[in-house]
Amino acid sequence: MNCRKIELPKKLAKRYPSYELYLYGEGSYAEEHKILPLTGIPVLFLPGNAGSYKQVRSIGSIALRKAEDIDFKYHFDFFSVNFNEELVALYGGSLQKQTKFVHECIKAILKLYKGQEFAPKSVAIIGHSMGGLVARALLTLKNFKQDLLNLLITQATPHVAPVMPLDRFITDFYMTVNNYWILNARHINLTTLSVAGGFRDYQVRSGLTFLPKLSHHTSALSVVSSAVPKTWVSTDHLSIVWCKQLQLTTIRAFFDLIDADTKQITQNPKKKLSVLNHHFIRHPAKHFEEKPAIISDLTVTPLWVPVKVSKWTYVAYNESDKIYFTFPLANHRKIYTHAYCQSTMLDTNSWIFGCINSTSMCQQGVDLSWKAELLPTIKSLTLRLQDYPSLSHLVVYVPSIHGSKFVVDCEFFKRETRSIQLPVTHLFSFGLSSRKVKLNTSGLFYNIELLNFGQIYQAFQVNIDSKCSRVKEEITSIYKLHIPWSYEDSLTIAQVPSSTEISLKLHVAQPDNDSHVALLKMYTSSDCQYEVTIKTSFPQILGQVVRFHGGALPAYVVSSILLAYGGQLYSLFSAGHCLEYATMLDKEAKPYKVDPFVIMIKFLLGYKWFKEIWDVLLLPELDVIVLTSQSMCFPLVSLILFLFGTCTAYWGGLLSSTAVRLLSSLWLALKRPSELPKDIKMLSPDLPLLTVVLIIISWATCGAFAILLTYLYYVFKIVHLQASVTNFKNSQTVNPKHSRRSDKRCSQHKDAVPPRLSASEAEDSLRMHTTVATLLAWVVLLCVPSLIYWFKNLRYYFKLNPDPCKPLAFILIPTMAILGNTYNVSIKSSKLLKTTSQFPLPLAIGVIAFGSTHLYRVPCFVFIPLALHALCNFM
Repeated sequence: MNCRKIELPKKLAKRYPSYELYLYGEGSYAEEHKILPLTGIPVLFLPGNAGSYKQVRSIGSIALRKAEDIDFKYHFDFFSVNFNEELVALYGGSLQKQTKFVHECIKAILKLYKGQEFAPKSVAIIGHSMGGLVARALLTLKNFKQDLLNLLITQATPHVAPVMPLDRFITDFYMTVNNYWILNARHINLTTLSVAGGFRDYQVRSGLTFLPKLSHHTSALSVVSSAVPKTWVSTDHLSIVWCKQLQLTTIRAFFDLIDADTKQITQNPKKKLSVLNHHFIRHPAKHFEEKPAIISDLTVTPLWVPVKVSKWTYVAYNESDKIYFTFPLANHRKIYTHAYCQSTMLDTNSWIFGCINSTSMCQQGVDLSWKAELLPTIKSLTLRLQDYPSLSHLVVYVPSIHGSKFVVDCEFFKRETRSIQLPVTHLFSFGLSSRKVKLNTSGLFYNIELLNFGQIYQAFQVNIDSKCSRVKEEITSIYKLHIPWSYEDSLTIAQVPSSTEISLKLHVAQPDNDSHVALLKMYTSSDCQYEVTIKTSFPQILGQVVRFHGGALPAYVVSSILLAYGGQLYSLFSAGHCLEYATMLDKEAKPYKVDPFVIMIKFLLGYKWFKEIWDVLLLPELDVIVLTSQSMCFPLVSLILFLFGTCTAYWGGLLSSTAVRLLSSLWLALKRPSELPKDIKMLSPDLPLLTVVLIIISWATCGAFAILLTYLYYVFKIVHLQASVTNFKNSQTVNPKHSRRSDKRCSQHKDAVPPRLSASEAEDSLRMHTTVATLLAWVVLLCVPSLIYWFKNLRYYFKLNPDPCKPLAFILIPTMAILGNTYNVSIKSSKLLKTTSQFPLPLAIGVIAFGSTHLYRVPCFVFIPLALHALCNFM
């Protein structure tokens, strides 16, 4: 592989020091194109989150081989942008900068063709992951001309919403892009194709990749890779770039898009859309033609064989003559409603025709091959006879072949005999009950209508058992799940007789105004009988919950910890001591304390007066309303997430306390024994200096870095206190009499010296500190992405700009500095403690109401009780 760096203007290179533009090339092509200008068709590849510009090799090499096959009559020049593998899916601060750089790259690319006879005026873009969103964002730039883009293909790009909204810059960027495309849809003429990876893509669920369906914007297509003809597989997030079948399909489409007059990609939007439909939606097993000939000349040959039976099979092997088999339709129309034909010869020639008003043979026929559908092992055609009233005969063409064998089957049938309704089992049957249907007739094609199947929280296991008679050789059956409201079909190929298991679940829920039914299309063998069994799959339902709502789990974890934290504060106020974290989590972290309030607010927002008050208070939209608009509300999903969140919070707390004990043991092994703090009322003298230093670090470098340092400082204080308690207990065990005498002396002179922290009081403080550390750890985790981004780009700039964590750091640093030197005994008499203990409950509700789909809001709910806790030292 050879990627040549394109020299950009010095001002541009200085403005974007970490970004670069490359031209892909191999072998003689790379050598020839060292000398500019270029002569091909420009295509720009945009990598996604942490993606490499070298990923262009996958599609670039296939395009180069295709150009070599046609002696470079046409060829594509593939460019790629190096975004320095930035984590733009986790930190949105650089998305706008990437968009502006891509705009400059497009202008620079077009300059490379200046002076050529067929110089391009626009480029095509292939965007992987977040690269596709950056490409869509180009249209939002004020000085961007839409004519610079002629085609956009995105691969595994989350168009609807960010996968993990960890900062407001990501959500603001999404809102800007999607609002622009919705409001200006009538003026956007850019043909756009979005390809999703399917269920193997665990990073970006396919539902997020579907472009908004606008009635007046017909130039947008969204499809899952498992539904793409000649691909038919699901891909993971990275391999969608390297999937050979998918890249071959993409390159075939690119070459079919070329205008022979301009030698560039066509500007005709109808042609672009028809090419994409041909290659990515429904392939008729024929080469693309912009204006296909509907009427075809049938070669005059003596071999016209009439077929009058309703079911017919022909095995062709070493045929020396062409044969036309004719099926008169007059009698069949009286009995049957449909005709079905299939052929195992997967060439691209026309193979089935219709004769108009003919007796036995015709010189011209309607080419019905364009209505056929390509499947992995057959090409098939289903005709509803009443749609073709002028046809007198159906004609199947068998060409002369040598050495290859193929089979052609045709049959006539009534729709009601091949369309079978199968209601799916109830969601809460948990797989204990099932429904069955037997296909006793010996047909070639069946439609199983899956009634009541249209929600994303539904998931089923389908078993298809086949039993065959008179089987002498291997027989293949194809089972296709067809979802009529979105292009997310999936195929399963089975060798029969066998027992085949299929998973039924959706990427996109059925729209409210859509009455179509999901279908299980079965392309079967007439020598076999089939039994279809369907039952609810509870593990796959949980999988759907994780797939659609797994990103909200941190909000539920923090909500559970907040409830436990509030319980500990209240026990300190009411009983004078702090209970164990695990005990309070078990007692306080209950879904009924949170969910009913969220449901009530959602209900009240349906009333105009309450919505007006809500808007006056400038409160953001409720997250559950956003989920409802995206048809993502599962029954009991909040309960399931709350259970997972509470379990995670428990194990997180256990991990925190264990880590503190281990670190304190290490501290005692490496350092001299620590003593319990002598003065519990005085803050550390170096505390103001430390706070100022951390705030300066936050302002001068990265807010997340300062938050991490603050967390480490807080953990250090806890470890030091734990070491002191451990050392005190050990010394008490070794010399208990000395300890009692020491305690007696302390009690005699308690008026002369400041109050000293006892072991029980220190342990009490440790319980509170461990909870705060667990809570703070989640804040750090939510801030880590911007820290990683800053650290990776440290050689280009020292200060992160924009910084999503800086405001939070300014508040959190002094708060945690005070809490690190706070002991329960010094605040349990505070007048503010009761109020502080009551705050975590409404904040836990707020985390779920506003932070489940906007994770960057979660730390804002955390610092409030921490700040009040710190203020208890002064009030």
